[in-house]
Amino acid sequence: MNNNRVSVLSEPKQRFSRRIKWGRVLSYIILIAFALVYIGPILMLVNTAFNTLPQFMVDPTIPVKEPVFQNFIDAWEKANFPKYITNSVIYTGVATTIFVLSAIFVAFPLARGYVKGSKFLLSLFVIALFLPSAMIPQFQLILRLGLYNTRIGYILLFLVNPIGIVILVNYIKTIPRELDEAAAMDGCGYFRFVVKVILPLIRPAIATVIVLHAIGIWNELIQPTIYLTNKNYYPITRGLVVFQGVYGYNWPTLAAAVLILTIPMVILFLILQRYIISGLTQGAVKG
Repeated sequence: MNNNRVSVLSEPKQRFSRRIKWGRVLSYIILIAFALVYIGPILMLVNTAFNTLPQFMVDPTIPVKEPVFQNFIDAWEKANFPKYITNSVIYTGVATTIFVLSAIFVAFPLARGYVKGSKFLLSLFVIALFLPSAMIPQFQLILRLGLYNTRIGYILLFLVNPIGIVILVNYIKTIPRELDEAAAMDGCGYFRFVVKVILPLIRPAIATVIVLHAIGIWNELIQPTIYLTNKNYYPITRGLVVFQGVYGYNWPTLAAAVLILTIPMVILFLILQRYIISGLTQGAVKG
């Protein structure tokens, strides 16, 4: 009788323990911990941007009760952001457009093997991912071409990106080769086939490359420090350094300036995010 009662009481406990998937619980705990590590500084930045300087000096961790938008107005006017953002938009837009268009026509023959030694050439792009940038030869080249401290010279620095080529090549490999043969039999030319057929099919990879390349240019700080000395050519990151040197004591205004800096890339990511996951999984993993 006692044994039967114990077994009846222990059954629900065993079922409950079976239902709990401890591996999944552990994975959620780890994900939440990583999320807090990433989200914590962002929340701190947003809280500081809407705070007043006296309140920030008292305790920067207290959540803001009455948001102050004057910090954004001050940052926009004092940091000369309109000119710097215009420069960044020009550099990012022109360099990304030229790179993506040229990368498609480089990646397609490499993926199909239409170029002699295509595997070797693709290996060179993969090796380039692990090499440091050739800063001194690059600087000497820009200097000798007479493009130092010019917009064209600065844009030329961002017309090559090995990771973009690798993503596009691996994604194009997933497209059936029979399409090439069918297009050739129908008399479709090479340029028309790439633009009309291949380009729409690789939109996820293109969106991924656009976001990665644009964010890299937009957030670049070392290159404008080396290649641009004229304030009229400064991108937003270089302008932010100048602003930080003058108003570094005013943390709320500085945080507002950093938030303004991030808004364009956040908008670009939100527009293209539905393509990015499939572009990365199919373009970067498949070899």
